[in-house]
Amino acid sequence: MELTSRERGRGQPLPWELRLGLLLSVLAATLAQAPAPDVPGCSRGSCYPATGDLLVGRADRLTASSTCGLNGPQPYCIVSHLQDEKKCFLCDSRRPFSARDNPHSHRIQNVVTSFAPQRRAAWWQSENGIPAVTIQLDLEAEFHFTHLIMTFKTFRPAAMLVERSADFGRTWHVYRYFSYDCGADFPGVPLAPPRHWDDVVCESRYSEIEPSTEGEVIYRVLDPAIPIPDPYSSRIQNLLKITNLRVNLTRLHTLGDNLLDPRREIREKYYYALYELVVRGNCFCYGHASECAPAPGAPAHAEGMVHGACICKHNTRGLNCEQCQDFYRDLPWRPAEDGHSHACRKCECHGHTHSCHFDMAVYLASGNVSGGVCDGCQHNTAGRHCELCRPFFYRDPTKDLRDPAVCRSCDCDPMGSQDGGRCDSHDDPALGLVSGQCRCKEHVVGTRCQQCRDGFFGLSISDRLGCRRCQCNARGTVPGSTPCDPNSGSCYCKRLVTGRGCDRCLPGHWGLSHDLLGCRPCDCDVGGALDPQVPSRCDEGTGQCHCRQHMVGRRCEQVQPGYFRPFLDHLIWEAEDTRGQVLDVVERLVTPGETPSWTGSGFVRLQEGQTLEFLVASVPKAMDYDLLLRLEPQVPEQWAELELIVQRPGPVPAHSLCGHLVPKDDRIQGTLQPHARYLIFPNPVCLEPGISYKLHLKLVRTGGSAQPETPYSGPGLLIDSLVLLPRVLVLEMFSGGDAAALERQATFERYQCHEEGLVPSKTSPSEACAPLLISLSTLIYNGALPCQCNPQGSLSSECNPHGGQCLCKPGVVGRRCDLCAPGYYGFGPTGCQACQCSHEGALSSLCEKTSGQCLCRTGAFGLRCDRCQRGQWGFPSCRPCVCNGHADECNTHTGACLGCRDHTGGEHCERCIAGFHGDPRLPYGGQCRPCPCPEGPGSQRHFATSCHQDEYSQQIVCHCRAGYTGLRCEACAPGHFGDPSRPGGRCQLCECSGNIDPMDPDACDPHTGQCLRCLHHTEGPHCAHCKPGFHGQAARQSCHRCTCNLLGTNPQQCPSPDQCHCDPSSGQCPCLPNVQGPSCDRCAPNFWNLTSGHGCQPCACHPSRARGPTCNEFTGQCHCRAGFGGRTCSECQELHWGDPGLQCHACDCDSRGIDTPQCHRFTGHCSCRPGVSGVRCDQCARGFSGIFPACHPCHACFGDWDRVVQDLAARTQRLEQRAQELQQTGVLGAFESSFWHMQEKLGIVQGIVGARNTSAASTAQLVEATEELRREIGEATEHLTQLEADLTDVQDENFNANHALSGLERDRLALNLTLRQLDQHLDLLKHSNFLGAYDSIRHAHSQSAEAERRANTSALAVPSPVSNSASARHRTEALMDAQKEDFNSKHMANQRALGKLSAHTHTLSLTDINELVCGAPGDAPCATSPCGGAGCRDEDGQPRCGGLSCNGAAATADLALGRARHTQAELQRALAEGGSILSRVAETRRQASEAQQRAQAALDKANASRGQVEQANQELQELIQSVKDFLNQEGADPDSIEMVATRVLELSIPASAEQIQHLAGAIAERVRSLADVDAILARTVGDVRRAEQLLQDARRARSWAEDEKQKAETVQAALEEAQRAQGIAQGAIRGAVADTRDTEQTLYQERMAGAERALSSAGERARQLDALLEALKLKRAGNSLAASTAEETAGSAQGRAQEAEQLLRGPLGDQYQTVKALAERKAQGVLAAQARAEQLRDEARDLLQAAQDKLQRLQELEGTYEENERALESKAAQLDGLEARMRSVLQAINLQVQIYNTCQ
Repeated sequence: MELTSRERGRGQPLPWELRLGLLLSVLAATLAQAPAPDVPGCSRGSCYPATGDLLVGRADRLTASSTCGLNGPQPYCIVSHLQDEKKCFLCDSRRPFSARDNPHSHRIQNVVTSFAPQRRAAWWQSENGIPAVTIQLDLEAEFHFTHLIMTFKTFRPAAMLVERSADFGRTWHVYRYFSYDCGADFPGVPLAPPRHWDDVVCESRYSEIEPSTEGEVIYRVLDPAIPIPDPYSSRIQNLLKITNLRVNLTRLHTLGDNLLDPRREIREKYYYALYELVVRGNCFCYGHASECAPAPGAPAHAEGMVHGACICKHNTRGLNCEQCQDFYRDLPWRPAEDGHSHACRKCECHGHTHSCHFDMAVYLASGNVSGGVCDGCQHNTAGRHCELCRPFFYRDPTKDLRDPAVCRSCDCDPMGSQDGGRCDSHDDPALGLVSGQCRCKEHVVGTRCQQCRDGFFGLSISDRLGCRRCQCNARGTVPGSTPCDPNSGSCYCKRLVTGRGCDRCLPGHWGLSHDLLGCRPCDCDVGGALDPQVPSRCDEGTGQCHCRQHMVGRRCEQVQPGYFRPFLDHLIWEAEDTRGQVLDVVERLVTPGETPSWTGSGFVRLQEGQTLEFLVASVPKAMDYDLLLRLEPQVPEQWAELELIVQRPGPVPAHSLCGHLVPKDDRIQGTLQPHARYLIFPNPVCLEPGISYKLHLKLVRTGGSAQPETPYSGPGLLIDSLVLLPRVLVLEMFSGGDAAALERQATFERYQCHEEGLVPSKTSPSEACAPLLISLSTLIYNGALPCQCNPQGSLSSECNPHGGQCLCKPGVVGRRCDLCAPGYYGFGPTGCQACQCSHEGALSSLCEKTSGQCLCRTGAFGLRCDRCQRGQWGFPSCRPCVCNGHADECNTHTGACLGCRDHTGGEHCERCIAGFHGDPRLPYGGQCRPCPCPEGPGSQRHFATSCHQDEYSQQIVCHCRAGYTGLRCEACAPGHFGDPSRPGGRCQLCECSGNIDPMDPDACDPHTGQCLRCLHHTEGPHCAHCKPGFHGQAARQSCHRCTCNLLGTNPQQCPSPDQCHCDPSSGQCPCLPNVQGPSCDRCAPNFWNLTSGHGCQPCACHPSRARGPTCNEFTGQCHCRAGFGGRTCSECQELHWGDPGLQCHACDCDSRGIDTPQCHRFTGHCSCRPGVSGVRCDQCARGFSGIFPACHPCHACFGDWDRVVQDLAARTQRLEQRAQELQQTGVLGAFESSFWHMQEKLGIVQGIVGARNTSAASTAQLVEATEELRREIGEATEHLTQLEADLTDVQDENFNANHALSGLERDRLALNLTLRQLDQHLDLLKHSNFLGAYDSIRHAHSQSAEAERRANTSALAVPSPVSNSASARHRTEALMDAQKEDFNSKHMANQRALGKLSAHTHTLSLTDINELVCGAPGDAPCATSPCGGAGCRDEDGQPRCGGLSCNGAAATADLALGRARHTQAELQRALAEGGSILSRVAETRRQASEAQQRAQAALDKANASRGQVEQANQELQELIQSVKDFLNQEGADPDSIEMVATRVLELSIPASAEQIQHLAGAIAERVRSLADVDAILARTVGDVRRAEQLLQDARRARSWAEDEKQKAETVQAALEEAQRAQGIAQGAIRGAVADTRDTEQTLYQERMAGAERALSSAGERARQLDALLEALKLKRAGNSLAASTAEETAGSAQGRAQEAEQLLRGPLGDQYQTVKALAERKAQGVLAAQARAEQLRDEARDLLQAAQDKLQRLQELEGTYEENERALESKAAQLDGLEARMRSVLQAINLQVQIYNTCQ
């Protein structure tokens, strides 16, 4: 359909948005062109060129992809007005537009804005029907683009988009999409409005089909409605920058006829036509130009043209001011911003150059301050700003930096200065630079660097450091001067230092240091060090001396761990171990806490004439030894003469140390003085190592007085031991003669250090004696001796370094802890066990060392002699057991017989056991015989506990068990059943729950046990249930009859009025709905009407108008609030009516005409009596006459009038029906013809409008028809308005009628409600207890009467409380009148005093106190005072005083209190942490100590084994060497050689390599699997005990948990403790396993290493023996040949043979004998080594077996532990079940408690 009018004429003004935008643009351009006061065209640092139309002057740069008539005239049509006659035209754009000559040209240049008189005469127009057309503007430079305005001649495009390019068309970006249907044309593009300033969206408001002409499309790059945070950001500038702008028109708007009519004239109507195109913007200069000039090639004088070449400011240049000018590059180029011009800054080169460049790295390094770098600095300058001098030049401080002569040449010695003579170029205190100063080499000094530094020598130009350092050790060089000569480099050494560099100590000194002398003497220990007098006896660097064996420390003065220095009395021989006559050994027990005065196990009693033989196998050193005899006198002042004879194995060689001795020197006499406990023989004895001696001690005589001549015959002496004391003063350390030796001797004698060896008890040596004793011991024994602590008897492998005493286990003694102490036995891994011999039964407290058997007295028996022999009792007075021949043993303490035989029992087996009879005390015929009840014990038919034989009848009387009866217990007793007559039969108790008579033989069936006569209202086969109608617990005989209320009980459960069924357990009756109580005798809360017989009904009380949900249980009346009534409180109160939610009204009824005072509760209608009517029942009713209240029936004529009234009512009904019909059919029926008439006229109008060729006549007809339609519509509207008013009246009348009908309906409902209430009251009365109600009323009446009587008595009688009160009141009034004046005067005086106090109070001030207490002036009001004060309170009403910023006493106290509490908390936390840390440290220390002990024990064992192997290897090597020496002797006897070889071949290693390796592997495997078994067993036993204890606790808790929940929780906590204990046990086991692994690894490594070394050594020796055997064979063959040759020449060389024989019998024979003896000794040593190896193997096997046994025991314990753990888990599960049951029981109890609490 064509448009008939234009929405806006050509002269119509633009929209207000466009006008406002243009006004703002003009204003901006005006402001931009207005010069600023300081910078023309710039404002606040940034310059803004004028904004204008970018198309002006650039018409030639504007192109379109389609223009009509370019190739010739083209027709086109317009969608014109109906009045226009011409609709189609021609377009001829071959020539430019000219209003006079070529008005039909429509090139794209026509859209450029011009101010011609007829601006709408020219436009651009595209070709017909082409939808895709492009308009593009190509600019010559970069421009700012602000907005676009397009005014179209035709429809605006249905779809288009605007694009931009900032790189001259290489890339394009979309500004905005425009479309009538964005979803179809540009799918995926967001819809307008944009949310951000750079959002690309699709907009629809400029793409509507209206208006058909002069429609505009406006686009702003920056929407003013969107806030822009930074308009000068680079992103904003890039968005505004363009070099090309393109508008793509993509879809035409049509009227749709082109889709149905393809004719050319239809397409000629649709094309793009554009009146005007405005592209607003300005030249793009980055804010560095306020105006622009024509770009190259652009017109220079075009009016209004926005030029593109910037006239740059701010020291910039370029077409768009995009660069800095030359020599203005100290800062990076940046666009100008608002408030900052970012002008390019001139480079600072101090006049030494005129060229520079910008370096970004320099700029960033300077902190964004300066980036300009000067190019080509002159005048010997350098640097970024030419501020420095070139190398070898320095800046003259006296000249200006811009002076051409500011840099001068350096003056430095090139030999000693750096860089060949360079100096500091400028002054810089921070860097320590001084202009012109020479920089010397590291070892050179001087102003010109011309000499060496102290400590250096040899200045040289080739030396990088200038001079060489003096090679002098600073510690050995004399301080205070130069260490060496500056020319030669010779060093000056200290006194005790030598060497060219003073770097070595003089011989005998060490520790080069800064001391005055430079070094310290070695000071090696005289005994612990080897050759202490040799100068080079210590290491020069560390001072370590060369120590003897097992001595450590720098001076060799300390004993190596695991070794000890022997005491002076180390060489001791116990008398118990000697030989001689029959030794009388006296053992002694050590009293706990006392130090024994003897050594060993005791003494040997030596009588006169007896001799003891001490065997001294060897001594450590050849020297003189004093003989010390330790003994114990037997009588006071005992003396003795003793003789000691030394028996040597042979004569002493003269060349030996003891070669000076004579035979008499070996016989020594000694006398024991009274009161002495030891004897030192007067003469020493000389002994040598390697020789065995025998010392014979003989007691010549002894006595008890001081006179030796007095004969005495007594017990002799108790000899303890014999000690060899070395005569230490003859050692070189004391007898050297030098000052040190003399000082040592003086100290030794002054402090009596020799007393250490006199007595057995030892104390720690004094500080002076300790080093001397260590030194002399190491001299005597050539070092320290190994501890060799017995691994079974000692607690550690280390011993006391003084004396070597090992730490023994309990009951173990000896230096090596290898013996059991007296009173102990059973030496083993756990030490020794105490004998514990009975003091009553043993002769001594000592026992046998191996078995522990004590020496018993006569009659005593046992290992400890602490019991009687078998068959006796009463230790220690043992006597035979008395058991009448029926037992062999009895209790050792009481004599009660044990294990009585022959069916006897009793303390002495004097009676028969149960089931037997007889008298076992009788010797004959007293056997115990079985009771025949009916059969004997042991059979299946013995039912008696015992029996006896009647004395008179001699019959057997059976004592039957419970449940049996009869002479022989052959029948079941009453209350029991069974068949005891058959084999295996027995009598059982009838299970009748205790509800039968046990004496009634018929109470239960004697064969089946079924209960027959149940008592206590029970029934069932076991009388276990209450009878119907009873309840309770049958097992407790507590069945009671059910008591149920018939009104509340389900009638189906009540067979008769006096019997109802109830729950047999609880007695709960089956209640009707909403009935409660065990007897169903009350309604549930909020229910009533129990008497209904159908259950209780809900109260239904109103939720807000009633006081609560409860009501009267019998009437149902709720407890109403004030102003409400009715049963449910949902109505108004009594004598009121209305809606309680709105308003209640009082009933306004005439009491003379009503039959009840209550009016209708909803309508307020009064209930009138017959003949009365009216709202208030105050007039006579219809059909009655008279004056109210005297109303009489009317005359008969009343009927006629009544018919008339009825007729009127019928008519009213018909009108009502008519109204209903209108309501159903509607009111349009009356206007149907008018509506059809108007519809016909509308059809005519529609036809005229739809006609294509509309004429003026048709238009006039259209106007006339339209006016008529308007008139008719107005009349119809007026009529409808009248009808609507009438309908409204009818609706009002209908509403009033409905209201009246509603009132009648409410009256009917009220009557029905009243009727139901009366019916309910009637039922209530029918089922109520009239007698009970009557009794209650009568009782209440009597109480009321009594109260009335008492009230009358109190009020009317005289005297009475009322009369007494009246008289008291009169007396009080009289007293008040009498005291009134006095009271008033006192009251006035008090008022005056109070006024004075008040005035004085006002004068008081709390300002100072408030300021001191609260911290703020007290006169400040509480609302503004931050610190409060007196009378001030906070929001909670609490007093407010002090605060955070207040300095009063209260704030200070609060702060101090807070700090104290905080400190207390911190201290508690620190204490807790410290305690936990201490506990962890202690635990860690304990575990580490245990691990160390175990590892040390394993290491000791390995060391012992290694020592044994090394000793065997040493002996074997000695043997081999002896054999080699013997074989290498020339002329050896072949037979002897053969014999020696045979003995060597017979020797064998104690065990093969395979056996040793296999044994070591087995030991390692066993140790790997188990170590530290005792510790594991000990820990596990503790865990098992704890687990057993916890199991017992769990069992006890099981019974407790059934009654109390708390005990169950206690058991649960115990279980958790068990789990923690189990975790601890597992941790201990894991630790033990780790310790075992470590110990095993150490032991395995040590033993394998020792075994491998032994095997390798043995293999090497075997190979050597093989080689020797081969040599022996060859030598034997040669000797045999020589022997045969000698036989042949025997006759001629007999003399020579004799001479050889003499030679053989001489020296050669001696040598042979020596070698033979040596071989025998070595063989004995090898055999001993073999025996020791076998013993070691046996011990290893024993250890392996013990480990296996302990492993088996551990596995058994682990099994027991797992069983206990499973039992614990089972008990825990049972406890959980019991706990769950207990919770359910508690819940049931709580539920019952709630039920009982809510009962009413």
